[in-house]
Amino acid sequence: MSQIAELRVSEIEQFIAKLLDSPPYSLDPQERHDALLSLFKQELEYACEHSPHFANYVRHWPVRLAAAKTIAELPYLPVSVFKKNPPLSLVPASEIKRTLTSSSTSGQVPSRVVLDAATSRRMTKGVIAIIRDFIGPARRPYLVVDTKENLGRQTELGARGAAIQALGSFATEMVACLSTDAQGEPSLDIDKLLAFAEKWKQADVLVYGFTYVLWTQLVRPLQQRGITLGMSKVHVLHSGGWKRLEQQAVTKDIFVRDVAAVFGCAPDRIIDYYGMVENVGVVYPDCVRGYKHVPAFAEVMIRDPLTLAPVKPGKQGMVQVCSVLPTSFPGFLLLTDDIGEIVGEDGCACGRRGTYFRFLRRVPKVELRGCGNLETTRQRRNGTSA
Repeated sequence: MSQIAELRVSEIEQFIAKLLDSPPYSLDPQERHDALLSLFKQELEYACEHSPHFANYVRHWPVRLAAAKTIAELPYLPVSVFKKNPPLSLVPASEIKRTLTSSSTSGQVPSRVVLDAATSRRMTKGVIAIIRDFIGPARRPYLVVDTKENLGRQTELGARGAAIQALGSFATEMVACLSTDAQGEPSLDIDKLLAFAEKWKQADVLVYGFTYVLWTQLVRPLQQRGITLGMSKVHVLHSGGWKRLEQQAVTKDIFVRDVAAVFGCAPDRIIDYYGMVENVGVVYPDCVRGYKHVPAFAEVMIRDPLTLAPVKPGKQGMVQVCSVLPTSFPGFLLLTDDIGEIVGEDGCACGRRGTYFRFLRRVPKVELRGCGNLETTRQRRNGTSA
């Protein structure tokens, strides 16, 4: 690595560390935007130095990096580019410590992103900073609504395993309450669950499960048996799509009500959060007002589905997620296939500063195309490939 490249990496590391060390929802919006804009420009230059294909893509972007005055003007990628194999990387293969794969429905190709040691550390630190703001810093018993196979550290890790392990820093002990039968199907280990609940009934406890798994493998079986756990101090975190539950007419209100009833806790201790493997280290839990907040080291904006121009708060559109944390792959600015809406900035009654928003739904049966080939030399006005 050249001396100039080493200096750039050092500067990037220092800027990221400063943002990670700040309380995640405390910065002035303009101060945060200016800091992120400067850092994203450096990271994009770094990515161009390490990937000729990405450099070609950036070179043909309608707005030059040096001329960009807002984050919205910077070159972004659709998340679909991470479905290619081998996955996009900015580091040598020898430096890749882990590959994360997204969850995907049958027939779909999962996304894959590579992590080096530095990105992996930042990912963990980012998730800890966010979750700590919602549940406090204390370590506590950790109940995982999944099988023990997803608890171990693996070289290639799926979305469920990544989510489980990201919360492991809060654990004094980790217990998985699902077991696998002879056919490989998961089921609730009721004896293990009840023993855990009895042991920690009066303690602060963390529970995590994928939304659908939590409902079908724990809540419904306990309801059918008329069992409640009496764990009033629990925090239940869950993530993952709602599509299958909505097909069963399970709304968010019903879900929260029934999960809280089964655990015997207040509804505000059931926390839905959104996360995606391509946006490593950033998760978006619901605050007490039901909104999702953007931490100091990230940004979210909404783009018009037709023009891809940024839209104002209150307008629905495609969600773009931005994070300064990855440097092992070009995941800084990503256009998702989710529909959302910016609610406001610095005005949420929960007291957190910065952008707050709502996820609404997925873009139905849409696969963004055109940016998958980073060797393209022709761009449309909106910045996607021709």
